[in-house]
Amino acid sequence: MTGQAPLSYRFGEYTSKVAFFPSIDTKRLSGDSGTLLVFDKNTAGIPDSSQPALKVVLPPGERSKSWVGTQRILREALSAGLGRDGLIVGIGGGMICDLAAFSASLFMRGCRLFLVPTSLLAMVDAAVGGKTAINFRGYKNMVGTFYPAEQIWIAVSALRYLPEREFRSGLGEVIKTALLGDPVLFEILLNRRELVLARDSAIMEELVRRCVEVKARIVEEDLRESGERAFLNLGHTFAHALEMETKYRLWSHGQAVAWGLVQAAMLSETLGLADPSYTAAVQSLIRSYGFDLQPGRKPESVVAAMQVDKKKRRGKLRLVLQRGIGDTVVREVDPLLIVEMLSRSARIFP
Repeated sequence: MTGQAPLSYRFGEYTSKVAFFPSIDTKRLSGDSGTLLVFDKNTAGIPDSSQPALKVVLPPGERSKSWVGTQRILREALSAGLGRDGLIVGIGGGMICDLAAFSASLFMRGCRLFLVPTSLLAMVDAAVGGKTAINFRGYKNMVGTFYPAEQIWIAVSALRYLPEREFRSGLGEVIKTALLGDPVLFEILLNRRELVLARDSAIMEELVRRCVEVKARIVEEDLRESGERAFLNLGHTFAHALEMETKYRLWSHGQAVAWGLVQAAMLSETLGLADPSYTAAVQSLIRSYGFDLQPGRKPESVVAAMQVDKKKRRGKLRLVLQRGIGDTVVREVDPLLIVEMLSRSARIFP
Protein backbone atom coordinates (compact mmCIF):
# COMPACT_ATOMS: atom_id res chain seq x y z
CA MET A 1 0.00 0.00 0.00
CA THR A 2 2.93 2.36 0.64
CA GLY A 3 3.71 4.40 -2.43
CA GLN A 4 0.11 5.15 -3.34
CA ALA A 5 -0.86 8.72 -4.13
CA PRO A 6 -1.26 10.89 -1.02
CA LEU A 7 -4.71 11.24 0.45
CA SER A 8 -5.97 14.81 0.16
CA TYR A 9 -8.64 16.43 2.31
CA ARG A 10 -10.26 19.83 2.49
CA PHE A 11 -10.83 21.01 6.06
CA GLY A 12 -12.61 24.35 5.80
CA GLU A 13 -10.17 26.72 4.13
CA TYR A 14 -7.26 24.33 4.70
CA THR A 15 -5.97 21.46 2.56
CA SER A 16 -4.19 18.54 4.24
CA LYS A 17 -2.29 15.84 2.40
CA VAL A 18 -1.54 12.51 4.09
CA ALA A 19 1.28 10.46 2.58
CA PHE A 20 2.60 7.02 3.57
CA PHE A 21 6.32 6.23 3.39
CA PRO A 22 8.39 3.10 4.10
CA SER A 23 10.37 4.96 6.77
CA ILE A 24 10.76 8.40 8.29
CA ASP A 25 13.03 10.35 5.97
CA THR A 26 13.80 13.74 7.48
CA LYS A 27 15.96 14.68 4.48
CA ARG A 28 12.69 15.65 2.83
CA LEU A 29 12.18 18.35 5.44
CA SER A 30 13.41 21.66 4.16
CA GLY A 31 12.15 25.17 3.81
CA ASP A 32 13.74 28.14 2.08
CA SER A 33 12.22 30.42 4.70
CA GLY A 34 13.43 28.35 7.63
CA THR A 35 12.35 25.13 9.25
CA LEU A 36 11.97 24.47 12.97
CA LEU A 37 11.80 20.82 14.02
CA VAL A 38 9.97 20.02 17.26
CA PHE A 39 10.71 16.76 19.09
CA ASP A 40 10.54 15.22 22.49
CA LYS A 41 13.55 13.34 23.88
CA ASN A 42 12.17 10.06 22.55
CA THR A 43 12.19 11.22 18.92
CA ALA A 44 15.10 13.67 18.88
CA GLY A 45 17.47 11.05 17.48
CA ILE A 46 15.56 10.63 14.22
CA PRO A 47 17.27 13.29 12.05
CA ASP A 48 20.85 12.79 10.87
CA SER A 49 23.65 15.31 10.77
CA SER A 50 22.62 16.58 7.36
CA GLN A 51 19.45 18.05 8.79
CA PRO A 52 18.89 21.67 9.82
CA ALA A 53 20.25 22.37 13.29
CA LEU A 54 17.21 24.42 14.21
CA LYS A 55 15.16 22.33 16.60
CA VAL A 56 13.40 22.24 19.95
CA VAL A 57 13.60 19.14 22.14
CA LEU A 58 11.03 18.92 24.93
CA PRO A 59 10.63 16.48 27.83
CA PRO A 60 8.20 13.67 26.95
CA GLY A 61 4.76 13.53 28.53
CA GLU A 62 1.71 15.69 29.12
CA ARG A 63 3.55 18.25 31.24
CA SER A 64 5.25 19.65 28.13
CA LYS A 65 1.84 20.21 26.55
CA SER A 66 1.55 23.58 28.25
CA TRP A 67 2.17 27.29 27.93
CA VAL A 68 5.79 26.62 28.93
CA GLY A 69 6.26 24.21 26.03
CA THR A 70 4.50 26.60 23.66
CA GLN A 71 6.72 29.49 24.71
CA ARG A 72 9.86 27.46 24.06
CA ILE A 73 8.77 26.77 20.49
CA LEU A 74 7.68 30.36 19.84
CA ARG A 75 10.90 31.78 21.31
CA GLU A 76 13.02 29.53 19.10
CA ALA A 77 10.99 30.39 16.00
CA LEU A 78 11.31 34.10 16.73
CA SER A 79 15.04 33.91 17.50
CA ALA A 80 15.63 32.03 14.24
CA GLY A 81 13.86 34.70 12.25
CA LEU A 82 11.11 32.47 10.89
CA GLY A 83 8.51 34.37 8.95
CA ARG A 84 4.91 33.55 8.29
CA ASP A 85 6.12 31.36 5.44
CA GLY A 86 8.42 29.51 7.82
CA LEU A 87 7.77 25.86 8.62
CA ILE A 88 7.21 24.20 12.00
CA VAL A 89 7.44 20.41 11.89
CA GLY A 90 6.22 18.27 14.78
CA ILE A 91 7.96 14.86 14.89
CA GLY A 92 6.61 12.64 17.62
CA GLY A 93 3.53 11.32 19.33
CA GLY A 94 0.23 12.97 20.13
CA MET A 95 1.68 15.47 22.59
CA ILE A 96 4.21 16.79 20.07
CA CYS A 97 1.63 16.91 17.27
CA ASP A 98 -0.81 18.86 19.43
CA LEU A 99 1.83 21.24 20.76
CA ALA A 100 3.62 21.89 17.47
CA ALA A 101 0.31 22.55 15.73
CA PHE A 102 -0.88 24.87 18.51
CA SER A 103 2.37 26.83 18.34
CA ALA A 104 2.24 27.06 14.53
CA SER A 105 -1.31 28.38 14.70
CA LEU A 106 -0.13 31.23 16.96
CA PHE A 107 3.21 32.16 15.39
CA MET A 108 2.70 35.14 13.07
CA ARG A 109 -1.05 34.32 13.31
CA GLY A 110 -0.31 31.07 11.52
CA CYS A 111 2.81 29.73 9.82
CA ARG A 112 3.25 26.54 7.79
CA LEU A 113 2.86 23.21 9.59
CA PHE A 114 3.96 19.65 8.82
CA LEU A 115 3.39 16.71 11.16
CA VAL A 116 5.32 13.44 11.26
CA PRO A 117 3.47 11.24 13.76
CA THR A 118 5.60 8.46 15.25
CA SER A 119 3.06 6.78 17.55
CA LEU A 120 -0.07 4.86 16.60
CA LEU A 121 -2.19 7.31 18.58
CA ALA A 122 -0.79 10.25 16.65
CA MET A 123 -1.11 8.52 13.27
CA VAL A 124 -4.78 7.65 13.67
CA ASP A 125 -5.94 10.66 15.65
CA ALA A 126 -3.79 13.54 16.91
CA ALA A 127 -2.12 14.45 13.61
CA VAL A 128 -5.29 14.41 11.53
CA GLY A 129 -8.11 16.94 11.47
CA GLY A 130 -6.59 20.15 12.77
CA LYS A 131 -7.46 20.16 16.46
CA THR A 132 -4.60 21.65 18.47
CA ALA A 133 -4.45 21.96 22.23
CA ILE A 134 -2.50 22.38 25.42
CA ASN A 135 -3.49 21.43 28.94
CA PHE A 136 -4.36 24.27 31.31
CA ARG A 137 -4.52 24.28 35.12
CA GLY A 138 -4.74 20.51 35.24
CA TYR A 139 -7.50 20.23 32.64
CA LYS A 140 -6.77 18.32 29.45
CA ASN A 141 -6.94 20.13 26.10
CA MET A 142 -8.63 23.15 27.66
CA VAL A 143 -6.87 25.72 25.41
CA GLY A 144 -6.55 25.19 21.68
CA THR A 145 -7.25 26.14 18.08
CA PHE A 146 -8.28 24.54 14.80
CA TYR A 147 -5.27 24.46 12.49
CA PRO A 148 -4.86 21.50 10.09
CA ALA A 149 -1.36 20.51 8.97
CA GLU A 150 -0.39 21.16 5.39
CA GLN A 151 1.34 17.77 5.18
CA ILE A 152 1.16 14.64 7.34
CA TRP A 153 3.83 12.00 6.69
CA ILE A 154 3.23 8.52 8.07
CA ALA A 155 5.65 5.59 8.24
CA VAL A 156 4.11 2.64 10.07
CA SER A 157 7.60 1.13 10.30
CA ALA A 158 8.12 3.50 13.24
CA LEU A 159 5.60 1.44 15.20
CA ARG A 160 8.15 -1.38 15.55
CA TYR A 161 10.04 0.74 18.08
CA LEU A 162 7.02 1.88 20.07
CA PRO A 163 6.83 0.66 23.69
CA GLU A 164 4.03 -1.84 24.23
CA ARG A 165 2.10 0.52 26.50
CA GLU A 166 2.09 3.25 23.84
CA PHE A 167 1.16 0.83 21.07
CA ARG A 168 -1.87 -0.40 23.03
CA SER A 169 -2.74 3.21 23.77
CA GLY A 170 -3.08 3.80 20.03
CA LEU A 171 -5.25 0.71 19.70
CA GLY A 172 -7.80 2.38 21.98
CA GLU A 173 -8.33 5.08 19.35
CA VAL A 174 -8.35 2.51 16.54
CA ILE A 175 -11.18 0.63 18.27
CA LYS A 176 -13.07 3.90 18.74
CA THR A 177 -12.75 4.64 15.02
CA ALA A 178 -14.04 1.20 14.11
CA LEU A 179 -17.09 1.72 16.32
CA LEU A 180 -17.77 5.11 14.77
CA GLY A 181 -17.85 4.19 11.14
CA ASP A 182 -15.93 1.21 9.81
CA PRO A 183 -17.42 -2.26 10.37
CA VAL A 184 -14.64 -3.78 8.23
CA LEU A 185 -12.06 -2.30 10.58
CA PHE A 186 -14.00 -3.79 13.51
CA GLU A 187 -13.83 -7.22 11.84
CA ILE A 188 -10.10 -6.88 11.20
CA LEU A 189 -9.52 -6.07 14.87
CA LEU A 190 -11.70 -8.99 15.88
CA ASN A 191 -10.40 -11.65 13.51
CA ARG A 192 -6.78 -10.66 12.89
CA ARG A 193 -5.79 -9.85 16.43
CA GLU A 194 -2.49 -11.78 16.33
CA LEU A 195 -1.27 -9.87 13.28
CA VAL A 196 -2.35 -6.57 14.84
CA LEU A 197 -0.48 -7.29 18.07
CA ALA A 198 2.54 -8.45 16.05
CA ARG A 199 2.48 -5.02 14.33
CA ASP A 200 2.44 -6.58 10.87
CA SER A 201 3.32 -3.77 8.46
CA ALA A 202 0.57 -4.44 5.92
CA ILE A 203 -2.11 -4.76 8.61
CA MET A 204 -0.93 -1.65 10.45
CA GLU A 205 -0.91 0.46 7.29
CA GLU A 206 -4.44 -0.69 6.50
CA LEU A 207 -5.59 0.11 10.05
CA VAL A 208 -4.00 3.56 9.99
CA ARG A 209 -5.30 4.37 6.51
CA ARG A 210 -8.84 3.33 7.44
CA CYS A 211 -8.71 5.43 10.62
CA VAL A 212 -7.46 8.47 8.70
CA GLU A 213 -10.24 8.09 6.14
CA VAL A 214 -12.98 7.81 8.79
CA LYS A 215 -11.77 10.79 10.77
CA ALA A 216 -11.05 12.96 7.72
CA ARG A 217 -14.49 12.24 6.26
CA ILE A 218 -16.11 13.50 9.47
CA VAL A 219 -13.86 16.56 9.80
CA GLU A 220 -14.39 17.60 6.17
CA GLU A 221 -18.06 18.03 7.03
CA ASP A 222 -17.50 19.72 10.38
CA LEU A 223 -14.07 21.24 11.07
CA ARG A 224 -15.05 23.22 14.17
CA GLU A 225 -17.13 20.58 15.94
CA SER A 226 -20.51 22.23 15.53
CA GLY A 227 -22.14 18.93 14.66
CA GLU A 228 -20.98 15.45 13.67
CA ARG A 229 -17.33 15.98 14.62
CA ALA A 230 -18.43 15.68 18.24
CA PHE A 231 -18.88 11.97 17.52
CA LEU A 232 -15.09 11.64 17.55
CA ASN A 233 -15.31 12.17 21.31
CA LEU A 234 -16.89 8.75 21.81
CA GLY A 235 -15.53 7.48 25.12
CA HIS A 236 -13.51 10.65 25.68
CA THR A 237 -15.59 12.40 28.32
CA PHE A 238 -15.04 9.38 30.55
CA ALA A 239 -11.41 9.06 29.47
CA HIS A 240 -10.41 12.67 30.10
CA ALA A 241 -11.97 12.56 33.56
CA LEU A 242 -10.05 9.39 34.42
CA GLU A 243 -6.80 10.86 33.13
CA MET A 244 -7.29 14.00 35.18
CA GLU A 245 -8.22 12.00 38.29
CA THR A 246 -5.01 9.98 37.99
CA LYS A 247 -2.92 13.07 37.19
CA TYR A 248 -2.06 11.78 33.70
CA ARG A 249 0.36 9.24 35.18
CA LEU A 250 -1.37 5.89 35.62
CA TRP A 251 -3.39 5.63 32.42
CA SER A 252 -2.26 6.42 28.90
CA HIS A 253 -4.78 8.33 26.80
CA GLY A 254 -5.72 5.36 24.64
CA GLN A 255 -6.08 3.05 27.63
CA ALA A 256 -8.42 5.58 29.22
CA VAL A 257 -10.36 5.81 25.93
CA ALA A 258 -10.76 2.02 25.83
CA TRP A 259 -12.19 2.09 29.35
CA GLY A 260 -14.39 5.04 28.34
CA LEU A 261 -15.74 3.15 25.33
CA VAL A 262 -17.00 0.39 27.60
CA GLN A 263 -18.61 2.94 29.93
CA ALA A 264 -20.25 4.69 26.98
CA ALA A 265 -21.59 1.35 25.74
CA MET A 266 -22.99 0.50 29.16
CA LEU A 267 -24.59 3.93 29.47
CA SER A 268 -26.08 3.57 25.98
CA GLU A 269 -27.67 0.31 27.09
CA THR A 270 -28.83 1.85 30.39
CA LEU A 271 -30.63 4.63 28.48
CA GLY A 272 -32.28 2.13 26.16
CA LEU A 273 -30.33 3.26 23.11
CA ALA A 274 -28.35 0.07 22.52
CA ASP A 275 -29.09 -3.62 22.85
CA PRO A 276 -27.09 -5.75 25.30
CA SER A 277 -25.50 -7.51 22.31
CA TYR A 278 -23.79 -4.24 21.30
CA THR A 279 -22.43 -3.72 24.81
CA ALA A 280 -21.17 -7.30 24.90
CA ALA A 281 -19.41 -6.91 21.54
CA VAL A 282 -17.63 -3.74 22.66
CA GLN A 283 -16.59 -5.27 25.98
CA SER A 284 -15.38 -8.47 24.34
CA LEU A 285 -13.22 -6.72 21.75
CA ILE A 286 -11.64 -4.36 24.26
CA ARG A 287 -10.95 -7.12 26.79
CA SER A 288 -9.39 -9.26 24.03
CA TYR A 289 -6.69 -6.61 23.62
CA GLY A 290 -5.85 -6.69 27.32
CA PHE A 291 -7.22 -3.32 28.40
CA ASP A 292 -7.80 -2.70 32.10
CA LEU A 293 -11.46 -2.04 32.82
CA GLN A 294 -11.12 -1.20 36.52
CA PRO A 295 -10.25 2.49 37.00
CA GLY A 296 -9.47 2.31 40.71
CA ARG A 297 -11.34 5.55 41.34
CA LYS A 298 -14.64 6.26 43.04
CA PRO A 299 -17.46 6.92 40.57
CA GLU A 300 -18.26 10.19 42.33
CA SER A 301 -14.70 11.43 41.79
CA VAL A 302 -14.73 10.54 38.09
CA VAL A 303 -18.08 12.28 37.55
CA ALA A 304 -16.85 15.35 39.44
CA ALA A 305 -13.92 15.53 37.00
CA MET A 306 -16.37 15.20 34.11
CA GLN A 307 -18.16 18.35 35.26
CA VAL A 308 -15.47 20.56 33.70
CA ASP A 309 -15.97 18.95 30.30
CA LYS A 310 -16.33 21.47 27.47
CA LYS A 311 -19.51 19.77 26.26
CA LYS A 312 -21.55 20.31 29.45
CA ARG A 313 -24.89 22.09 29.05
CA ARG A 314 -27.40 23.30 31.69
CA GLY A 315 -25.81 21.25 34.44
CA LYS A 316 -26.06 18.04 32.41
CA LEU A 317 -23.27 16.26 30.65
CA ARG A 318 -23.48 15.84 26.88
CA LEU A 319 -22.07 12.45 26.04
CA VAL A 320 -21.43 10.72 22.76
CA LEU A 321 -23.30 7.40 22.83
CA GLN A 322 -24.28 4.74 20.32
CA ARG A 323 -27.28 2.71 19.25
CA GLY A 324 -24.86 0.36 17.52
CA ILE A 325 -21.68 0.33 15.45
CA GLY A 326 -21.82 3.32 13.10
CA ASP A 327 -25.00 4.68 14.72
CA THR A 328 -23.87 7.51 16.99
CA VAL A 329 -25.82 10.16 18.91
CA VAL A 330 -25.22 12.87 21.51
CA ARG A 331 -27.37 12.88 24.62
CA GLU A 332 -27.62 14.99 27.75
CA VAL A 333 -27.31 12.79 30.82
CA ASP A 334 -27.87 13.52 34.51
CA PRO A 335 -24.55 13.11 36.39
CA LEU A 336 -26.29 11.03 39.11
CA LEU A 337 -27.23 8.43 36.52
CA ILE A 338 -23.60 8.23 35.43
CA VAL A 339 -22.51 7.66 39.03
CA GLU A 340 -24.97 4.78 39.28
CA MET A 341 -23.78 3.28 36.01
CA LEU A 342 -20.09 3.55 36.97
CA SER A 343 -20.82 1.85 40.29
CA ARG A 344 -22.45 -1.02 38.43
CA SER A 345 -19.54 -1.19 36.00
CA ALA A 346 -17.06 -1.45 38.89
CA ARG A 347 -18.95 -4.49 40.19
CA ILE A 348 -18.93 -6.15 36.75
CA PHE A 349 -15.18 -5.63 36.22
CA PRO A 350 -13.58 -6.27 39.62
